[in-house]
Amino acid sequence: MDLPMDTDMPRPTDNAFLGDSLKGGSHEPTYAGALSFMRRRYSRTLDGVDLAIWGIPFDASVSNRPGARFGPQGVRRASAIFDGDPQYPFAFDPFEVLAAVDYGDCVFDYGLNASIPEHIQKQAEGIVETGTHLFSIGGDHFVTYPLLKAHVRQHGPVGLVQFDAHQDTWDDKGDRIDHGTFVGRAVREGLIDPHRSIQIGIRTHAPETCGIEIIHGYEMDQLGLAGVISRIIERVGAGPAYMTFDIDCLDPAFAPGTGTPVAGGLLSREALSILRGLGEINFVGGDVVEVAPAYDHADITSIAGASVALTYIGLLAEKRRVR
Repeated sequence: MDLPMDTDMPRPTDNAFLGDSLKGGSHEPTYAGALSFMRRRYSRTLDGVDLAIWGIPFDASVSNRPGARFGPQGVRRASAIFDGDPQYPFAFDPFEVLAAVDYGDCVFDYGLNASIPEHIQKQAEGIVETGTHLFSIGGDHFVTYPLLKAHVRQHGPVGLVQFDAHQDTWDDKGDRIDHGTFVGRAVREGLIDPHRSIQIGIRTHAPETCGIEIIHGYEMDQLGLAGVISRIIERVGAGPAYMTFDIDCLDPAFAPGTGTPVAGGLLSREALSILRGLGEINFVGGDVVEVAPAYDHADITSIAGASVALTYIGLLAEKRRVR
């Protein structure tokens, strides 16, 4: 129902619910309106949709500070400041190219933890099977495990590009819900091809590498950004790949709002520049995880998480634009 409006006043949009198109910016005030990721329309209908952004508010597998269940809310809120503008460094609005929706959040019973991985996997499969590209916002890093299962069912084993302070390869006999074991478990189950996988920014030790190449935090200055980009591209090759970005890859100065911060990490500029250089990789899905707004200051971490998501989305749009 149309609201009576003075003809000299702009019409309110609340694009998250009332937008006329799945494409383009909403140009709403950054401080007002219904919040979705980048003001995308909330929808569970995927007809004609290129990209779905999906929240997974789960943090029951953390080994230190909880709070990443609020990550999807934090990243959505932070994304509002970017809406409607040409996105740096792409110089165009990716949502003029991609039809995108905010698919809302994963649904599960928080009191039945053992059932949650299956809920995440099945709901993700329902998105991926439509041919819609899925980018997820966690949640702690365990959520990547069921997401990998959903993507591998569609695309086969993937190369993993993992930005992280931790290898996440600790022992797991297959019976843990743990954000520190999922990578080793995914390798053993054949979800990840370790020979096409690489971890960037690692600043802790784990018992095994599972055959995955590692770029340690201390190597960043030695290699330089161009060297890091080249090693990632060479390692991953042309096959399908999945990008997972644990926000604790960044130094705590740039991402204080996370559960297990580790000093000596990447600058936001470095991480975004590396991700920007990965346009030739065949990413079939991605996520950003471990944003815990309760430990944040002035939305620093949430802004970084939203920027990671937007850079990844920019890569997708750039490929679509040059077809």
